[in-house]
Amino acid sequence: QVHLVESGGGLVQPGGSLRLSCAASGFAFSDYTMSWHRQAPEKERELVAVIHNIGGITDYADSVKGRFTISTDHAKSMLYLQMNNLRPEDTATYYCNFQRIMPPKTYWGQGTQVTVSS
Repeated sequence: QVHLVESGGGLVQPGGSLRLSCAASGFAFSDYTMSWHRQAPEKERELVAVIHNIGGITDYADSVKGRFTISTDHAKSMLYLQMNNLRPEDTATYYCNFQRIMPPKTYWGQGTQVTVSS
């Protein structure tokens, strides 16, 4: 049974840091490209960061480049998002995502709320 459990969200002041975690189980972790997405109220869900299962290549949305870092711990089947220098516009619900191309399969975490406010 697939299980994704996100944690690490919360309230932080501008300029602060948070580390999101996504614990995965029930599927072959290493077969999937992993990413973090976010959705702010009344906005569409957007891709924040991605790490490809082949080569570990990472990519980031322009708005978070230099501030956010995506990483994995394959031994623990964990996906992380280190977020530094947070801004009010980073406020959103953050979701981990796992996607396999062949055969196609996608899993989403339940979401964790990040609020950046003074």
